[in-house]
Formats: sequence, structure tokens, C-alpha cells
Amino acid sequence: MKKAGTVNPVFLLDEVDKMSMDFRGDPSAALLEVLDPEQNHAFVDHYLDTEYDLSKVMFIATANVVHPIPPALKDRMEIIPLSGYTPNEKVAIAKQFLVPKQIKENGLKFSQAVFEDGALYGLIEKYTREAGVRSLEREIASVCRKIARKIIGKDAETPLTVTAENLASYLGKPKFRLNKKGDTAEIGLATGLAWTESGGDILYIETTLMRGKGNLVLTGQLGEVMQESARAALSYVRTRAELYGADADFYEKKDIHVHVPEGAIPKDGPSAGITMATSILSAVTKIPIRKDLAMTGEITLRGKVLPVGGIKEKLLAAYRAGITTILLPKENEKDLDDLPEEIRTVMEFHLVEDVDEVVRLTLEGAPTPMAPKILAPEAGTTPPTAH
Repeated sequence: MKKAGTVNPVFLLDEVDKMSMDFRGDPSAALLEVLDPEQNHAFVDHYLDTEYDLSKVMFIATANVVHPIPPALKDRMEIIPLSGYTPNEKVAIAKQFLVPKQIKENGLKFSQAVFEDGALYGLIEKYTREAGVRSLEREIASVCRKIARKIIGKDAETPLTVTAENLASYLGKPKFRLNKKGDTAEIGLATGLAWTESGGDILYIETTLMRGKGNLVLTGQLGEVMQESARAALSYVRTRAELYGADADFYEKKDIHVHVPEGAIPKDGPSAGITMATSILSAVTKIPIRKDLAMTGEITLRGKVLPVGGIKEKLLAAYRAGITTILLPKENEKDLDDLPEEIRTVMEFHLVEDVDEVVRLTLEGAPTPMAPKILAPEAGTTPPTAH
């Protein structure tokens, strides 16, 4: 504040979710007093050891995810969520800012290097996986250096045009594999949507049945919340299996193995609940699951579908994978307003409230569940009257 020469500067606290507590102290405890408007007018620093007024300071903190931030500290903040860029937004940023900047910084002229839109989309999809554009700028800088070297060595005539076809000659083989929708419907294979720190992604869930005694096997490095979702999904399927024409005692004779591919990547969260339930029910009933749709939503034991977060990022991932039919919880309808217009117009959304709706939309040829029979009252008794 002395250096800024003002009592109302802006303080940027970057990456507050990376704070750690050890024998050297707990920085989050000090930030409690700094960020609390009821206390920071008389903040006492251990170095100054005197009261100092911080009430006029504007504090801005950044974080990739909010769950590592201590609850007491998070309670003193106003959370402003910022979603990642869409591919079209990244291309626009690259054309207007990143490409001109890197061409200039690498000693090139604008007439010597041209980036086509297809090359920029290839950079975004195959060489970067992030919510922002930091890695994208690094890859553009790498291409510009290769172009500069060719020009200096007189190995090519200018202008050099970077296209989707010759991108690999500058950067080598693609670093990331883009998940695409399957070609055929399969039994026990459901497509879900996941949120990650680098944006959204497609999540495949596989279920198979084996001879056994009803054990549930979960693989794929699943977190505790996701394991609980799998157990809740299995319990719901056990209550509904007979209504869909399956053996009601299947769990007594079979072991159920649920696997989420890409096992090296930790996965957690409740949003795969309906995807797991669909996958398990498909394996039990031997009915294949449609491959042209994806779903997300939390499940309850009663089969209700609860809202989840990260809708925009998840739908962008589905759009990149070529999936245009999406199943969402009914209460997430409000999140569709945040979608870009070019994506919202090509997608078909089904807003569901219970798993029976999900099954009807996802399992090809699934029978309509039969309502449980109501026993007739015995002779001489009066049936109950509803008030």
C-alpha cells in the first residue's frame, strides 16, 4: 500500500485454492481476518505488530476449483464462477490477439505466416486441453518458431500457410485424443458427461455381469462420491429390474462390475448417477443403449434425478464429440441460457425428473414398467377414503 501510494488499492490473491497448512503456519487463518469486512479495519500483522486499516482495499482472489478453499474463508467471499471458452471463442481470440502477438514476437511479418481456421481448431482439439488459452498461445508460438526457422534456412517460400493437414509437420503427432460418439448401440455401455478443471469431457461407463454372489466391483479410480452413486444406482436397479422384464434375483447369482475407462485419471462427483443406473439396467435386461445421446444427473434411491453443475462445459464436450441429444435434470433448465446460440440450436434437450424417463429415452425397445398391483380389499372391509 505504501508502494501504491493509496489506501484503496486492488490486491490480487492468485490461486487461493493451492494454499497448504503445515508446521510453518496456516495462511487461510490470516486471510480470514484480512477478508472479513467486520474485522479488517483493525488488521494486526505479525510483522508490523500494529493495527492497520484494510477496509478500503479491494481484494480479488482466483481459484481453479472452490472445494479446496476452507469453508470459513469461502463464506467471506463472493463467488463469481467463470466458465471456459468455447472452441469458437478460442479461435476468435487466437485470430485477433494470439496469432498477431506471436508473429511479432518471433520476428515474422504478417505477410510471412498465415493460420487458417482449420489449423486453429486442430490446435484446440488435438494439442491443447484447457479452459483458457495459455497452452494454445504456447503452441502457436511453437509453430511461429518453426516457420521462422524455415524462412531463415530458405527452405520454403513465403507466405507459409498453416492448415489442418500440415499441422502435424510443425507440432508432431496430436497430444490428445478427441472422444467421439460410438457407431453402434451396445449393452451396458452408457455415455455420460463430466466436468474437469480443463473443461468438460465425455465419460463412458461400462457394466458387465459375471457369475458370482452379488458383489459390486468398481474400477477406474473412482472417488468416494462416485462410488456412492454406483451403489445407489444398483439399489435402484434392484428395485426396478423385475418391472423391466429382468430376473428380480439377478444380484444373488451375478457379480456386477462397473468400470470407467481411462483408469489413470481420478474421477469423482455425483453427476454420473443416472449414467451408472442406465448402464447397470442395460446389462441386467440385455437391452442396448442408444449411442447418439449423452446424459448427466444425480440419482436418489427413489429414482429422482437431481441437478448438477458444470452444464455449459459438459454440453460443449458433447458438441465436440458429435452428440446432439442430451438428457439433463429438469432443474438444470435455467443453465441452458448460458449456452452459445450456435450450440443451443443444433442440440435436442430432454429434461428428466426420474430414472424411468431416462430409461424410456435411452434403452432401445425397453418395455414400459408395469405398475405394482393393488390388492383388492377383503370382503366385509371398507376401503380407505382419501381426504
